[in-house]
This record gives sequence, structure tokens and C-alpha cells, in this order.
Amino acid sequence: MTSRTIPAADGVPLHVEVDGAEDAPVTVVLAHGWTLDHRTWGPVARSLATGDVRVVRPDHRGHGRSAAVDPESMTIDQLADDLAAVVAATAPSGPLVLAGHSMGGMTLMALAERHPDVAARAGGVALVATASGGLAERPFGLSPRGVGVFRRVEQLLYGTPGWSARETLGDKRLLAPGMRWLLLGPGAGAEARRITCDAVAGCRPLTVSGFRPTLEAHERDAALAAFAEIPTIVLVGSRDRLTPVSASRRIADALPSADLTIFPDAGHMLPLERVSGVASRIAALAAGAARASRPHRRTA
Repeated sequence: MTSRTIPAADGVPLHVEVDGAEDAPVTVVLAHGWTLDHRTWGPVARSLATGDVRVVRPDHRGHGRSAAVDPESMTIDQLADDLAAVVAATAPSGPLVLAGHSMGGMTLMALAERHPDVAARAGGVALVATASGGLAERPFGLSPRGVGVFRRVEQLLYGTPGWSARETLGDKRLLAPGMRWLLLGPGAGAEARRITCDAVAGCRPLTVSGFRPTLEAHERDAALAAFAEIPTIVLVGSRDRLTPVSASRRIADALPSADLTIFPDAGHMLPLERVSGVASRIAALAAGAARASRPHRRTA
């Protein structure tokens, strides 16, 4: 595994982890979710990074080891531009498999809109625990009655003087019970709990609040048409509170060619809760992309 710093188009330094051989025939790009970082794809990356697959895991701007940024640039459109820059620097040619978890999946939809040349190189797409829209209607899976209360509390919290001054969200021991309830299914293992809580607790508070508007504004059903001719899988946990099964069914309705899989009793953190199931499906996409890229032999 090697670490790189890649400048975004606007100069923001982006941290990227690269696993696997430089000459691997297929590059798998794994985009993480809101408040998380490249570590949430770590177990899947270890499974995928073989002689035939190279894996690229960037930290979104404002997340993980990438640079902090002003909220004005915290948009899904900007993340799509950042991802295009990462691909140009790490995999300028050859077939790709694009996989996005949560906000990472939304980034892939924006990538198809803003950088169709990059999306066209994909031999496979994995949309994992994500949504094509509707996030403003029931944030965090709240009931309609609870949405108003949540929004008031949220705005009060984001407006406190200490919110923007803090470097991290808080003590993971205090946050862990809430994170387990919100993000994980009942059978999540120790590694899934640890990585999830470490990533969220270490997230910058301004990243949490700064990306909220773009998540609620995200409406990209039409963008899914770009994946119609690309093998695409849609994965979701039956206990997902953030992007529930209905969100994945909405994607499948807009993209009938996609293959929808629902993992029983899994929560939002599928790349950590169902490592083998997620990795094997992405590996199958990579194998298909490798086959499709080989020149066809002509027979006499």
C-alpha cells in the first residue's frame, strides 16, 4: 500500500491510498461516505487488491487526511471533480470499476454528469448504501414528526461557537452508542464498530455541517442513465437507517439494468459489515471489466 497526495483542480491536497500492482489490468476506485474516510473501505480493498486488481481509495476533501476546506466548496459536484482528478493522476488509462458508499455513490452519479469521459471508462459500477435523491424528506430515517425537531436542534448545534472551533467531532466512547444505532446493524463485528466510530469521531465538525446542504439538494435520478450500458450493482442493508431499502429501490427503478441486492440485518456500513459479500460482487465487476478490455481473437 502506498499513500499519495494529489491536488484537486482548485489545489486542495487530497489524500489517496493505492493498493496493488501498478500494472494490474483493472483499477477499482472506492469512494467513501459522509463523515467517514478511506479506512471504511480497507477490508474490501485488502480482499480486492490482487495481481489483477489495483485499488484506489481517496479521502474526500474535508475528510480523513485530506485538507480541511471552507464549506463553500463542500458540494457533491466538487467531490465529482475531485474524483476525476484522482483518476487522472492514479489511473489515466485502462478500465475502471467505480464503487461508492453513501455520499461516495452520490459522487459517482455527479461524476457521470460532469465527467462523462471518466464514467465511460467504467467496466462496472457499484452503488453501495446510497441514494439518488429524496434525502431532504426524511433525514436519518426520522419520522415526519421528528424531522422538524431534528432540524431545530441541528441548527442550534451548528450555530454554537464551539462547533467550528473543534478539530474533531468528539470522544468516540461517548459517540459510539449513537453511531452503532444509526449506522450499524445488530450483528456488526468488532472491526466494523471500531473503524466506524474512529472515523466519525475523528471527522471535523465543519465537514459534518458543511456537507448537509448538498446532501439534501442531491437529486440525480436522471444521471443514472449514464450507467445503463455498464454492469451496475446496487447494494443495501435491510436495517439501513440513513439510505434505506426504499432509496435503493428508487435507484433500481431509475436504472432497470442494475442488479439489486439486499443484505439481511445489515446497516448502513455495508463495506464493513458485509466485507465478503461486497468484495466478491465488486471483484466480479472487475473480472468482467478485465475480460471486456482484452482484444478479441479472430478465428479462421
